[in-house]
Amino acid sequence: MSLLTIKDLSLGYENMTVVDGLNFTVEAGDYLCIVGENGSGKSTLMKTILQLQKPLKGEVLVGDGLLSKEIGYLPQQTVIQKDFPASVKEIVISGCQGQMGLRPFYSKKEKEIARKNMDRMGITEFKDRCYRELSGGQQQRVLLARALCATRKVLLLDEPVAGLDPKVTLEMYEVIKKLNDSGITIIMISHDIGAAVKYASKILHIGKEIFFGSKEEYLESDEGRFFLSQKDGENK
Repeated sequence: MSLLTIKDLSLGYENMTVVDGLNFTVEAGDYLCIVGENGSGKSTLMKTILQLQKPLKGEVLVGDGLLSKEIGYLPQQTVIQKDFPASVKEIVISGCQGQMGLRPFYSKKEKEIARKNMDRMGITEFKDRCYRELSGGQQQRVLLARALCATRKVLLLDEPVAGLDPKVTLEMYEVIKKLNDSGITIIMISHDIGAAVKYASKILHIGKEIFFGSKEEYLESDEGRFFLSQKDGENK
């Protein structure tokens, strides 16, 4: 059974449609990259999957025992968020809040989940440091650990390497690939088409034309060839 099924989805604001007729499925273990031009509706799609925004029409179906609150999410950071005055461990464990119900305090189990995910992301050594004192790459690892506290199945990542230098970007891609190899389904928005076709198993291209399929099919498609040629031109 699919983890997510998107059926005839239309997205937009105040009845202004941004993308129409979106259909695709996400299976357990997929690494799906969502690509397309700015303003094509990629971030809006993620918010709709997370039930933070309602679609204009269509539906998002969740299957295989997955609950919406069990989807881990790493959004794009704002300047204000990068200056957040909390400790690393406080931010990481806050990812468990969806599991707490009405309890005012974290349980031993939730504290252990946070500890394991800090270890997993290699950030345990600065768990007591203030988040805003960290480098951009370290902050992203903290937020990824936080997202992992909310899920064991699916991570939604919105431009997770934005603003990072090339070395840290490569390290972050490798971390995400290892998470996927461990069984976590990845859905990632990316402007880095080179990384998308390197790491992803499937591509969703949103634009004037919509494409969904394997990365091999994307590379052979009209949409893929055109988009890749545009990005190559920008990089020259």
